[in-house]
Amino acid sequence: MNLCKKIYCRTMMGVFYIIKPFLPYHEPETLKQIGDIPPLLKKNNTTSVLLVTDAGLRSLGITSDLEKQLKDGGINCTVYDKTKANPTVDNVEEALESYKASKCQALIAFGGGSAIDCAKAVGARIARPDKGLNEMAGTLRVMRKIPMLIAIPTTAGTGSEATPAAVITDSQNRHKYTVNDFCLTPQYAVLDPRVTFSLPPSLTVTTGMDALTHAVEAYIGHSTTRKTRTQSSQAAKLIFENIETAYSNGSDYTARANMLKASYLAGVAFSMSYVGYVHAIAHSLGGAYNVPHGLANSVLLPVVLEEYGKSVHKKLYELAVFCGIANVDDSREVAAKKFIAKIRELNKNMNIPDTISGIRKEDIPQMAKYADREANPLYPVPKLMDAKELEAIYEKIADWSSVNNDSIIMNGLPV
Repeated sequence: MNLCKKIYCRTMMGVFYIIKPFLPYHEPETLKQIGDIPPLLKKNNTTSVLLVTDAGLRSLGITSDLEKQLKDGGINCTVYDKTKANPTVDNVEEALESYKASKCQALIAFGGGSAIDCAKAVGARIARPDKGLNEMAGTLRVMRKIPMLIAIPTTAGTGSEATPAAVITDSQNRHKYTVNDFCLTPQYAVLDPRVTFSLPPSLTVTTGMDALTHAVEAYIGHSTTRKTRTQSSQAAKLIFENIETAYSNGSDYTARANMLKASYLAGVAFSMSYVGYVHAIAHSLGGAYNVPHGLANSVLLPVVLEEYGKSVHKKLYELAVFCGIANVDDSREVAAKKFIAKIRELNKNMNIPDTISGIRKEDIPQMAKYADREANPLYPVPKLMDAKELEAIYEKIADWSSVNNDSIIMNGLPV
């Protein structure tokens, strides 16, 4: 990155860091079980809600208990269950029409980050009916109160139940963008381990590694606080200690509960301290090829940490020692390498590949530009990189043997 751009990026990061204590961050109030929702709605005189979920969860009957409890409590529940793995603008507009038609008063998001992000975006459209989602892309472009939003995460990873951001896919130009505003943080988060029991091992690991990415990027950036460092380090430790148990035994209540807690803590931490190039690159891969976000983060995390080099050795040393991965007497470099090696070990043990199939060389420059535009100047990364430098990371994670395969699907069609 050239010197002028570096100065600009660091200046913007510095300004944001200075004003951050004055911004209206807030954490959701946490509930322990789904049964807490009907009394809460009654207390708030809410008689009609829109439940945003996906067809897979509903077909498995995971939402049925909540639907029954709402019905028994005299609360009308309209269900929108067409949310895609990477929610689209069309998903949001369809759900919005359901909300209006049923005269709903509140939103309940039941699912992974996709359902929660979709519900947030619906809230944004309700708050700003005069604006399309593309006009609210970026930071602080909603600026109005949304309806009550209750998030029930069924994955322990995205942290979306604790963040002010919604990631939406514009399927027409194959690009993801983020709508980021404090008003989008859910008012309530229901951390009920029982709804995560049916999560298959593959999603358990990719969403869990997504949470680890949130924790690590929040910790190593230039915008941390004592509180976010504490939250992110605790989250990382919980993930290292529980993710393999949750992966191998999905009904382990303690492991599932600890993973939900870790995801929530990491979500709160990165809401204030932000993420880095792992997420920027992952979003571009999701937009271009529909690569699941957690999978992209899992593959990218060790590669990007190595690319940061010495700039992250001190903080990775701190994390490695806190998590029991390195000894206090280790050098910073040795501890950092142990930390990265542990991530690779987890990936290997839980069948996460080292590369991503389907990446086309000719697409890399454009994806790198998207990542550069998303991350710079506000992501407080430990080492600045421009689009050209980011291209090298795509090269490292690409499985070139798969470029002629139809293994990557976008909107149901081979890319």
